[in-house]
Amino acid sequence: MESLSHGAEKDKIMALGFKNGTVLLPDGTLAKRDVAIANGQIVAVGEGVAADLPEAIEVPEGWVVMPGVIDPQVHFREPGLEYKEDLTSASRACAKGGVTAFLEMPNTRPLTITQETLDDKLARAARNCVVNYGFFIGSTPELLPDLDTATPTCGIKAFMGAMHGPLLMSDPAVLDRLFARGDRLIAVHAEDAQRIEARRQLYAGCSDPAVHSLIQDNQAALAATQLAVGLAQKYRRRLHILHLSTADEALWLRTHKPPTSVVK
Repeated sequence: MESLSHGAEKDKIMALGFKNGTVLLPDGTLAKRDVAIANGQIVAVGEGVAADLPEAIEVPEGWVVMPGVIDPQVHFREPGLEYKEDLTSASRACAKGGVTAFLEMPNTRPLTITQETLDDKLARAARNCVVNYGFFIGSTPELLPDLDTATPTCGIKAFMGAMHGPLLMSDPAVLDRLFARGDRLIAVHAEDAQRIEARRQLYAGCSDPAVHSLIQDNQAALAATQLAVGLAQKYRRRLHILHLSTADEALWLRTHKPPTSVVK
């Protein structure tokens, strides 16, 4: 991740603590413990370690104390699709659920594919978000110049399948050129668009919802994951495979995942 922007200016936290909260210990058990924090980092977990901290919070009975979650793939629909959701409601939902930072996808309207559209999202987030945030820049087959220079961004998003319009990156030759240039993290939606289209024709006319898993099947996912990993290895690129969905991929990655890849 290259950059993670912050919502509002925040005072530097020198000391903060939680008293008598339920925490998950390394051995897998739950126990009542204090948690002490200094300069934004957990520095101690134990009995009484937050007793003398002036900003210590007494944890309500039954509540669990845990680090904030970073969600690396969200679709918050602003700008252009606010009737579905917007940055205000989505970031508040994050805070409510313990998600303290999110990384958002580029398929909004307009698409986040230039410095201008990235700047617009960052400005909207600065006004409306109550948690930390970052935004992916989307790749198109044209491999626009801003793909490598737009900043701040957490990485490049490539939709290898299940996407229509300018963001579809289904041509292996184009994907090769994407991985060959620059050094930013690349996050992929890994599905083989050609296989999906062929199987869509195979099941044309079938209205059973279960056919979805036959069209976008395990092989479509595995083939795209194998292609992305191969390109990451070839060009030594950091790779994030989004929403891994099949056991076939998980088993294959056990022995083939490069050290630069991340699986979600």
